[in-house]
Amino acid sequence: MKLIATPRFSRAAKKLHPSEKESLDTAARVIVADPDAGEMKKGDLAGVRVYKYRVKAQLVLVAYRVAQDEDAIKLLSLGSHENFYRDLKRD
Repeated sequence: MKLIATPRFSRAAKKLHPSEKESLDTAARVIVADPDAGEMKKGDLAGVRVYKYRVKAQLVLVAYRVAQDEDAIKLLSLGSHENFYRDLKRD
């Protein structure tokens, strides 16, 4: 399965500390191994899944969408819970 990162996701990932990037890589491996690992959202965000993981005491959310026609996962957004869903709806 192929991972495709949006520009928003790439900008957020670029700002992470190296230890946080390792946690993100681990989360990405979990998502690739089991695309249903994240929680399916409803309403405005239908079709989007959100996978949650912790870095130290901080909860980090990764929003992604599984493309049905191609064998790919599109990584949409990355960040803490604060304003995460509001910003995700804007795209």
